[in-house]
Amino acid sequence: MVMTFKHTHWWHSGRWYTRKIFIFRYHEWMKSAELRYFTGSEMLTLEEEFQMQQRWHQDQDKCTFIILEKTVFTTSGNEIEAMIGDTNLFFNESDQPNTAEVEIMIANVTYRRKKRGWEAMILMLLYGISVLNVTKYIAKIKFDNEKSIKMFEKLGFHKIERSQVFQEYTFEKIVNRDWIDWLYSDTNMDVITYEEYDKERERE
Repeated sequence: MVMTFKHTHWWHSGRWYTRKIFIFRYHEWMKSAELRYFTGSEMLTLEEEFQMQQRWHQDQDKCTFIILEKTVFTTSGNEIEAMIGDTNLFFNESDQPNTAEVEIMIANVTYRRKKRGWEAMILMLLYGISVLNVTKYIAKIKFDNEKSIKMFEKLGFHKIERSQVFQEYTFEKIVNRDWIDWLYSDTNMDVITYEEYDKERERE
């Protein structure tokens, strides 16, 4: 599935995992100590990265989309050069199948503070609601990640827990009709299949 918004394209992980070249760019991103800290990730070798991403592709409790910068992609057609981050849903609670933990990463610093994360987050929230039947969202954010805290508060999330051990807050948002309408009011997106997208590219 391909989603397009004002500034970003959004690729479903199914396409990403079949294109190993994407993982090379992701591996370069995760050499950043800052990104590993804020995402709670460990430094992996390239081989370990391939193995992990393959497991993610097979897991039924995760959903990942890759964020592409629209201006770069429409100009160059190069998916790798256009990659700027990713966004994820984790279904960690077996007794709450409609609860998802949401995560966002804008890895390319050039596109931070330009609403790329905001756009991608709204798209992921709507995708989770409309396709995966999510009724409650959870977000876990480091104490010192002020930008993410402000963004999720602006999205209507409320702080429900503080973990001194993990140095993070847990935020929650219960899905309701008014909130869904508000999310849609801030979007202007098109959704097409990979096949439709490839045909469009061939006609250009």
